[in-house]
Amino acid sequence: MEERVTISTEYMTLGQVLKEVAAIGSGGQAKWFLKDIPVFINDEEEPETRRGRKLYPGDTVDIDGQTTVLIEADA
Repeated sequence: MEERVTISTEYMTLGQVLKEVAAIGSGGQAKWFLKDIPVFINDEEEPETRRGRKLYPGDTVDIDGQTTVLIEADA
């Protein structure tokens, strides 16, 4: 499944994106979610474990091979 998140700021953190796409219920769950579920940013080889990772327009987030999130700038 593919989802798009539009941001009006310079960046959004990974924890905020996970909350926006309803992968987690609150920002506090991001740390535990990233510990158990593989999340890859821009096809990097290692899964991301930092909930504060800054994501910019053009970045892609792959959540457990199930969901791909595209980060877009607010036009």
